[in-house]
Parts: sequence; structure tokens; C-alpha cells
Amino acid sequence: MRIEKATPADVNAAVSLMMKLWPGHDAEERTAEMEQMIGSPEAAIFLAWDGEQAVGYAQCQLRHDYVEGCDSSPVGYLEGVYVEEECRGNGVAAALLDACQQWSRSMGCMEFASDCELENEASLRFHLKNGFEEANRIICFVKRL
Repeated sequence: MRIEKATPADVNAAVSLMMKLWPGHDAEERTAEMEQMIGSPEAAIFLAWDGEQAVGYAQCQLRHDYVEGCDSSPVGYLEGVYVEEECRGNGVAAALLDACQQWSRSMGCMEFASDCELENEASLRFHLKNGFEEANRIICFVKRL
């Protein structure tokens, strides 16, 4: 298993995994978004490879706005991590997280953050197991005007 920062040649592999993490989105829009992220100095996409097959994906970026529980800026932020079901439990997600954290350090970050949905117990366990501390729980509201 190897972890590599995605290049433009990896867009399709990254989008395929991204669509599994966030289903229900338009693949064409996600492809354009992925191309932009891979080319951005403010973001990094990492892929876990088993031979020639991408089996894991992590997306991180710099956040310059306020991040819950953080005191510095920019903050490295784990936007998402996904590992194919048959590869779970083998440290792949932790290795992808480590790559994101190393990238964030190289970008001058002193803190790294993430979030998950309140009902996503697996994600909560992953974060706590990998050294994150819960900063807050929030409920978001919206109102049409």
C-alpha cells in the first residue's frame, strides 16, 4: 500500500472514490472540482494505492477563516476520507490522515481540524482514535428569505 499526492492524471480515480464518500452529486461537477483542487496550492488530495488500484482517498485544505476550537490560522482541515470497504481496518485511513497532516505542517499550519455528522459514529471513533479532541457539537439552521 502506498500513499501519494494526487496529480492531474489521477482525477478519475479520485473522483470515483469521492463519489462513494459523497454520493448523489454530479460526476461532471465533481470532476471539475477535483481538477481545481489538485491544481490548488491551498488543497491536497491523497490517494492510497494497492498496486494500480486506488483504494482510499483523503482531501485536505487550508482554512483561513475561524475553525471551531482552533487558535491559529491557517488551519489544515480534513474535508473527507474514504477507504474501500475491503481495505478498511488496515490503517489505510490513518495513513491518509498522516499524509494530510504532514502536508498541513509543510504549509505552516500549527493545528489540524475536521468534522463529521452527529450520527456518524464510525467517523467519530476514527477521529478520536487518531488523536483528535472533540471541540464542539452544533446544529445548523437555514431559513429561506
